[in-house]
Amino acid sequence: MSKTFSGKQVIKALRRIGFIVDHQRGSHIFLHNLEKNQSVTVPNHKELKKGTLNNILKKVGLTIDRLKELI
Repeated sequence: MSKTFSGKQVIKALRRIGFIVDHQRGSHIFLHNLEKNQSVTVPNHKELKKGTLNNILKKVGLTIDRLKELI
């Protein structure tokens, strides 16, 4: 994983697959997918750490390659 992603980029990709912004608390944005009844929290940082990004992608069932396509 050579490219780093920002929270804004990840949120943009998640919105494209059906997630909507539920609310925000500080720098963390909470998204929800009504169809899958799934929630995820994304920190709105300039650069997400590798482990944080991997946990978000694992929770929503995306891969790095699919994330790149959506951005």
